[in-house]
Amino acid sequence: MSQNSAQNQASPSTPRPPVVVIMGHVDHGKTTLLDYIRKTRVAEREAGGITQATGAYEITWKDKKITFIDTPGHEAFTNMRQRGAHIADLAVLVVAADDGVKPQTKEAIEILQTGKTPFVVAINKIDKNNADSERTKQSLTAAGVLLEKYGGDVSWVEISAKEGTGIDELLDHIVLMSEFEGLTCDYTAPARGFILESRRDGQRGITVTGIVKNGTLRAGEQICTKSACGKIRTLENFLNERAQELFPSSPFRITGFETLPKAGEEFITGAEVSTMVQPDLAIQEKKETQATLSEPDDKTIRMIVKADVLGSLEALVQVLESIPLNNLKLRVVSQTIGEVTDGDVKLASTTGASIIAFNVKTTKPAENLARAQHVKIISSDIIYRLIEQVETMDKHANEKKVAGILELLAVFSNKNKKWVVGGKVLEGYLLLQDKCTIVRAEEPIGHGRITNLQRGKMDCKKVEEGSECGLMIETPVQLEVGDHILVEFEE
Repeated sequence: MSQNSAQNQASPSTPRPPVVVIMGHVDHGKTTLLDYIRKTRVAEREAGGITQATGAYEITWKDKKITFIDTPGHEAFTNMRQRGAHIADLAVLVVAADDGVKPQTKEAIEILQTGKTPFVVAINKIDKNNADSERTKQSLTAAGVLLEKYGGDVSWVEISAKEGTGIDELLDHIVLMSEFEGLTCDYTAPARGFILESRRDGQRGITVTGIVKNGTLRAGEQICTKSACGKIRTLENFLNERAQELFPSSPFRITGFETLPKAGEEFITGAEVSTMVQPDLAIQEKKETQATLSEPDDKTIRMIVKADVLGSLEALVQVLESIPLNNLKLRVVSQTIGEVTDGDVKLASTTGASIIAFNVKTTKPAENLARAQHVKIISSDIIYRLIEQVETMDKHANEKKVAGILELLAVFSNKNKKWVVGGKVLEGYLLLQDKCTIVRAEEPIGHGRITNLQRGKMDCKKVEEGSECGLMIETPVQLEVGDHILVEFEE
């Protein structure tokens, strides 16, 4: 029976397909498992091999529909995993047979047990030479998961997500668990469900993904959460195909929200929309920024945080604020969705902040303005690399800020301590009459001043990053090819 015909004949207690969350430690094979199930190559496209946003996918197994939610494994995404488990009916806890229970495994177990979410354990990577399923089962017992045949009632399946071993048995377990739970829905009711992610798209506007848990979601309807409302302008299924209506347990993508709804929020449609209360988020954000500006502190690293989706933004801010810094405090001046713009750079320049950009682009005007105003933009599509760079900022907190670095490529002459040399600007820029430090083998060996700059045999006042130039440096130091000329910002 198709979903359309099911809708026409539905009673208020029609069986509903299960929504299943995949949880486990980073790199234990959650996305590879879904990859095999869906016969796609999503895992290879993930930055650094790590899932960094919550995605939902629908499959059919033996005429039964199953919706899967893939959650990030990195420790920074705790809240996203909690939301995934809260939204799901069932869970698959993936544990690698060569690694056993790890920190995020324990966290996932706690989330599932606290929420009383039924789950099956998938002992993955049994194809590896160092796989040890028995040791993995013992580590699960020690973590409070009592497996069937080992004194408990938690089902388990040994699998290889890479080769497909045991996947059929795992899917059978999921279908049986779903039937035992007796999941039902009412197709005739106004749609209700949960927001998974929201982002601001330059062409489409605010784009939201989510899961329908009850009722039928239709294009053109009013939709509302506690933080945002709108009218569904476009409705798409998980394959990004246009649809007029979607049914319980279906993943969806919509446009039409007027403001960004929060990830994890429940949504409603129809007549009940008017019961949702919306806080004035714009006023809250303005007050936060003003408070930050009014409290200057030289021992504080200020951050403007940008991310592609709200869930990632929330996770990144949370992990940034929890970094143990020895020399400095960290304060988030602003946190928003979307690409880095010149407006972000202006705010960073005003507040003395650096910009942390996760999985978003920087506009060309923003790049140019950042270079001119010496605003640092740290950008990556892998979250732990951003964290490492912030930690590095703390280590170098007491160092002077560098305006430019030039590497000497040639030494032409020396007369009365005036050296004529050639080089390339590796970082920042150099100005005529800049004071400089000569660095050899990463150690300062003396000081000098740039008394002449030439680019293309023409005198100039400034040479920027990436350019080769000729210059005259007044210094008593014996300059050599390979030395670095370092210029610091004037205090």
